[in-house]
Amino acid sequence: MSDDEELQAQGDSVAPVESIDSPDLAEIVRDLSRPQKRLPTRLLYDEEGSRLFERICDTGDYYVTRTELSILRDNLADIAEFAGPGAGVIEPGAGCGCKTRELLSALEDPRWYAPLDIDPSVLWRCRQAMSQALPHLPLAPVCADFTRPWRYARLPLAERRLLFFPGSTIGNFEPPEAQALLRQFHQVTGVGGRMILGVDLRKNAAILRRAYDDSEGITARFNLNLLARLNREHAADFDLSAFEHVAVYDKTRHRIEMHLRSRREQQVSIGGRRFRFATGETIHTESSHKYLPDGMAQLAVGAGWQAWKLWMDPQRRFALMGFEAAR
Repeated sequence: MSDDEELQAQGDSVAPVESIDSPDLAEIVRDLSRPQKRLPTRLLYDEEGSRLFERICDTGDYYVTRTELSILRDNLADIAEFAGPGAGVIEPGAGCGCKTRELLSALEDPRWYAPLDIDPSVLWRCRQAMSQALPHLPLAPVCADFTRPWRYARLPLAERRLLFFPGSTIGNFEPPEAQALLRQFHQVTGVGGRMILGVDLRKNAAILRRAYDDSEGITARFNLNLLARLNREHAADFDLSAFEHVAVYDKTRHRIEMHLRSRREQQVSIGGRRFRFATGETIHTESSHKYLPDGMAQLAVGAGWQAWKLWMDPQRRFALMGFEAAR
């Protein structure tokens, strides 16, 4: 039985699982045809990419996960009070759900947990781990791309919906796209719903470059896996040895960028098209914008959220922000 079939077989406590198609070839061809070649960030997260990202989170160079966990653990009581009793918890891009297990354990009478992930294998592992940690909590896993419309209206009832969006994922979007996503999250929770948002804060560029180009080389493998996925799923002919991972900081846009840089002049075929690469030419695969708390609050206000809470580590490297859907 496949991961999708297993998820669908869990019974009434499970939301309908949405099918995920192979990456949109027309979108890929369009993005590779731009003056600055690019590929959609979501394509990084196939089964292998998700596994590698979990390893990145454990590296010494990647401060995000351990800093956010420390903030969560140090403020669990206050965060649970903000969430309120009887919440249904939704987590877009859930991954392994390790942070969420701690949150759910602290909440008063949580009604259900709905992890969303684009990768069914990751969603399956998350469901298994959550079932063992909190066996009496109803689960409603949904296999979906949270950046696109999904059937959130069919989730179970609860006193309120709490959307948990940890990590630095909101930073992967250009600010207008991030605001549009926050507006979509507002629709998911409804007026009076709550959101806890992970926000990576501005800091020294050297710290950021190490985090996105770790000394163990796992981020490089994660980035190059995107090309392996295109070879496998779209019969592309990328030579992975002819590209290298690079991470650069754009200080004017306050963002770290991941690129795949061509080591030599070459041509690559995909979707019946051939793309030329000059030596040193790059494919932009991911951006991670860094914010000040006030800047993120203003962005969220424009999407209908009211900022209520701010939790940070002592070094002000990362923040968890609590919002209420105001209108």
